[in-house]
Amino acid sequence: MSRKCQITGKKLMFGNNVSHANNRTLRRFLPNVHDTSLYSEVLNRMISVRVSASGLRTLDHKGGLDQFLLSTPVSKLDPELVALKAAVEKRMSAKSA
Repeated sequence: MSRKCQITGKKLMFGNNVSHANNRTLRRFLPNVHDTSLYSEVLNRMISVRVSASGLRTLDHKGGLDQFLLSTPVSKLDPELVALKAAVEKRMSAKSA
């Protein structure tokens, strides 16, 4: 599994440790990513997602997983979430009809 947030797209970055003497050594900056289960109210089930702390704040800001998926264009979604978005849209149209 890659260290990438499926919501925000944050991933592993590289940089340098810089000492007081200005010596530089390579290091990695790891995103704060965790495997989390989020509840979809439309699908009425738990969804397993790799999400960062800022991704959780994004979901809270948008109003939950379902609202995030509906308001985000497909071009900006993780490939695994595109199928989930289609399922949410299908269920929403079935409920309204």
